[in-house]
Amino acid sequence: MKIVQISSEVNIGSVGRIAEQIGENVLNEGWKSYIAYGREALPSKSEVFQIGNKLDIYKHVILTRLTDRHGYGSGRATEELIEKIKKINPDIIHLQHVHGYFVNIDILFKFLKEANLPVVWTFHDCWSFTGHCAYYELIECNKWETQCSECPQISEYPKSIWKDNSKKNYIDKKKLFTSVPRMTIVPVSSWLEGEVKKSFLKSYNVKTIHNGVDIQQFVYRENDFKQRHHIENKFLILGVASPWDKRKGLKYFIELSKTLSDDYRIVLVGLSKKQVKALPVNIIGFERTKDVNELAELYSAADVFVNPTLEDTFPTTNLEAQSCGTPVITFKTGGSPEAISGLTGIVVEKGDVSGLVNAIQEVRKNTRAFYSENCRKRVLDLFDKKNAFKNYIDLYKELITKN
Repeated sequence: MKIVQISSEVNIGSVGRIAEQIGENVLNEGWKSYIAYGREALPSKSEVFQIGNKLDIYKHVILTRLTDRHGYGSGRATEELIEKIKKINPDIIHLQHVHGYFVNIDILFKFLKEANLPVVWTFHDCWSFTGHCAYYELIECNKWETQCSECPQISEYPKSIWKDNSKKNYIDKKKLFTSVPRMTIVPVSSWLEGEVKKSFLKSYNVKTIHNGVDIQQFVYRENDFKQRHHIENKFLILGVASPWDKRKGLKYFIELSKTLSDDYRIVLVGLSKKQVKALPVNIIGFERTKDVNELAELYSAADVFVNPTLEDTFPTTNLEAQSCGTPVITFKTGGSPEAISGLTGIVVEKGDVSGLVNAIQEVRKNTRAFYSENCRKRVLDLFDKKNAFKNYIDLYKELITKN
């Protein structure tokens, strides 16, 4: 059996690592795994190939900025992708992200309709059923349930600086995305499943599969991070995101830095150069790391992982931290709370800074060691990539059987 995945990245970033790990499970079955990607790729066990090139991406970005027609660039690149898919002749096509300036949805979905192959589409966000945005929880917009228009987030990803085509986008997406006859939608959280079932895609088979992590890579590692940064006696609060945009809650770390005593130290990973320079002196900032070992060391050095996300589906950072034995504090946002339990962390009402402070102080009082064993056990039981992504293998087998 041959599986082709279409992903924004391979083996880097949360979506890229998910695509890689699904590919590993495919190979373990003795099948063939192919991953077509849009932007970045680290070495992969699957056979990978890029969709288009940097120039295609730049053109697609310009199209999006000027016309708000994201998903309608990259025509030549998508036609070449389809030719490669035809040569591979896969049994199943698995879509990860199809937004991100690298694929033409009109060309791709017309092909998927005509090919009449089983399609699995993993939803990592909400872009697939809105007229513009990937997230809407922050502004509490529900136009997508009926008809998008006059989008209040036109300047958010995928940003448009000139036009608002959210109404046309919504109509066109609905027509394209509901045209594929043999498609299964896989949200990465129960929360997202509920949203899909309120959208124009509700008639499709919907099956939630939570993300998993590599428990061998993300495991507690002895390290000297605190010593190297002269914070041996500090309670280390870690935040990881990329990019650190408004929805990821950077402002809450700034607030915490003003509120907490000097006994605490905040470390943030995934910042831009500009953001690093603008940090208060009591926050240690790093740009994005591509080194999983380095990331695991950071999780291991932390006393608590804080994720004040304001919009999210099922952040894998919550899993990575727990897999390294680190408790998690997160806002009650989307599917983020689904990753943790009362034995592995604390859920705080969205936007409640005093609640964050109280939760951090509670974790410090209990100590990291109080949570560590349960954190690791929760990931081993529920989110080990071998088990989590085996659910995709079971789904593939089920779809082929129906063929």
